[in-house]
Amino acid sequence: MYGPSRSARRALGAGAALALAFLLCAGVTAVKAAEPRMLVPVGHTVGIKLFSRGIVVVKLTDGGTPARECGLRTGDVIVKCGGDAVTSTEQFQSLLQKSGGGAADLQISRGGDDMTLSVEPSRNEQGVYCIGAWVRDSMAGIGTMTYYDPAAGVFGALGHGVTDTDTALLMPFSNGSVLPSTVKAVKRGEAGAAGELRGDFDLTRDLGPLYANTSSGIFGRLEEPPAAAEAVPTGMALPGPAAIRANVQGDEVREYGIEIVRVASGSADGRDLVLSVTDPALLEATGGIVQGMSGSPILQNGRLVGAVTHVLLNDPTKGYGILIENMLAAAES
Repeated sequence: MYGPSRSARRALGAGAALALAFLLCAGVTAVKAAEPRMLVPVGHTVGIKLFSRGIVVVKLTDGGTPARECGLRTGDVIVKCGGDAVTSTEQFQSLLQKSGGGAADLQISRGGDDMTLSVEPSRNEQGVYCIGAWVRDSMAGIGTMTYYDPAAGVFGALGHGVTDTDTALLMPFSNGSVLPSTVKAVKRGEAGAAGELRGDFDLTRDLGPLYANTSSGIFGRLEEPPAAAEAVPTGMALPGPAAIRANVQGDEVREYGIEIVRVASGSADGRDLVLSVTDPALLEATGGIVQGMSGSPILQNGRLVGAVTHVLLNDPTKGYGILIENMLAAAES
């Protein structure tokens, strides 16, 4: 009845793999340059654990269940039950038992709107009151830290948000943190099958808390600066040769050559840049862009210009990236 446990390990990204080919368009959309910031391009994987505000309904069981009868839908976020704030799947189950099968008001959030539904839990064969819905309160996995701002002590990672694996909706954010991570193995990407970084992260030690989960990345604060390269200025991405910083083995972070094929502005889904991996070493190690590389910083002409976000499922040597100014705007909104 519940989603993955809080100790689940899963690569978060490189975004949802896209099973479609793309057209390389001639011409470049002009992008207004932002004022340069001095940021450290990190490129190291981190463990990510994120807890939702309320619990997310990820699936409804078949048949005439209480959840269906009261109007509950997949993607709804249950915020309160019987007037009590819902904080976890376990606590929600306790609140249902407390109802004794009587009607209970569910305060939910649906697409940004708040509403109240009345549900009457039914008792299953084990004598437990249920409503017939699978729910989730947290996500855990591995992604890549894009930058660290030494002036503010904050960081950005992923370049896209943490989404629920079943509904593909952005997880409503309550709290979370990042943890030390090491890459143990790589599942290479192939046409039609997304690859992924496989690793472990230390659940006993937090590097720092998260403060936001947005469609343009996750953001937080670090207790200590990362062991990474020196700060570089931000810059405007242009078509042409570039490099990404990535951690695809152990703790090692290396730079790998890529080509920025196309630059666009105004994208709302982390697809400002079309990328092509050109580095033989990265192609040999991973087959291109794989899940877990989301957030790998993109460097061009000594400047931080963006981050890797998505892989193309039918060609893992290609993918997408977000402009660094869009990540920074999301971090400060």
